Amino acid sequence: MPPRDPRQIQLEIDAARESLAATLDQLAHRSSPARLKAQGQAAVVRFFQSPAGKATVGAVGVFVTVVVVNSVRGRRRRRSALTGKRTR
Repeated sequence: MPPRDPRQIQLEIDAARESLAATLDQLAHRSSPARLKAQGQAAVVRFFQSPAGKATVGAVGVFVTVVVVNSVRGRRRRRSALTGKRTR
């Protein structure tokens, strides 16, 4: 195998360096915290605007309402048991 030309070796090194720099730039862009945060926020907004997201919000609202109503009723029942008064 004949010895390699130093100019050719330098050109290969420069090409590899440029390729590596481009790859690092892509990785830095893909893993940018600000970009990832914006993507996450956009995904959440899209979900809540979808029919499934709206149904989920509605179901959670109904669940919270039922829990609060039961809590208030239970509190009134406990009070009436202590005082002997009857509430509606």
